[in-house]
Amino acid sequence: MTDRSVATQPDRPAPMFGTLLTAMVTAFKDDGSVDLETTGHLAEELVNDGCDGLVVCGTTGEYSTMTDEENLAVFRAVKDAVGGRVPLLAGTGSNDTEHSRYLSLEAQKIGMDGLLIVTPYYSKPTQAGIEAHFRSLADSVDTPIMMYDIPGRSGVPIAPETLISLASHENLVAVKDAKADFNAAAHVMAETDLVYYSGDDGLTLPWIALGAAGLVGVTSHLDTPRFRTLVDAALAGDLVTARKVNNELIPVVRAAMTRVPGAVAAKTILNWQGRLPNNTVRLPHVAPTQAEIEQIRADLSSSVLADTLNN
Repeated sequence: MTDRSVATQPDRPAPMFGTLLTAMVTAFKDDGSVDLETTGHLAEELVNDGCDGLVVCGTTGEYSTMTDEENLAVFRAVKDAVGGRVPLLAGTGSNDTEHSRYLSLEAQKIGMDGLLIVTPYYSKPTQAGIEAHFRSLADSVDTPIMMYDIPGRSGVPIAPETLISLASHENLVAVKDAKADFNAAAHVMAETDLVYYSGDDGLTLPWIALGAAGLVGVTSHLDTPRFRTLVDAALAGDLVTARKVNNELIPVVRAAMTRVPGAVAAKTILNWQGRLPNNTVRLPHVAPTQAEIEQIRADLSSSVLADTLNN
């Protein structure tokens, strides 16, 4: 069986993937080509600031607009930058099981610590098809897998009964949940040892209260230390601190997650913070409009990040 945790205290084991994972953006140069050096530097910065895990080439990393060769190059660059310091999960999901298998096997060869695999999107398979997809991929690799349940993007949720069945596979160890069905998640957590992560930045506190291990987030790019404090306080049961920090982060989450797609907002704000040289994204993403920029800046002007932004 796969060891899903390393015990640190009897009542709360430390999950193998960490507790605060940023789903990294992929830096691009002005011409749209992948900027491996800047991506590696950003990974180092995130780890130095408190991330104990990273997701590379997930949705926020714009993996679906990158070639396989580009994705694999980014895996290598981030591994070269911070490999061995924190667990690294490679985004290898696809609606094509064979394509996902290829990327997963290549990520395994590179030495990534885990795989983030999303529910097959667009195809809208049945629950039997979803289960067959994940089982087929898990059978093909030795690397542990975090399943990504995000029906808003995939078109179909992973039913609790499907997750309970999938939990019997030793390589299917965790769930990133972005459907916020707390009742369904509580049922799965009660019946399995799957490790849950919040896939909604603004719901980190209630997710941990329910029993989740932490967050796989986007907004954590922008204020990693404060998200580190939130997760640690929530895991320790320090609700006074957790609520205070959660309230401080509300306008930051609103700026990053509600005005434009997360990758677009994160890159734009990172650029304003002087941490990325540009906010270049690939089509179909585009830079924020002036109206959207004004909304994002208004959100941030009343936030704890106000003093970190370039004018």
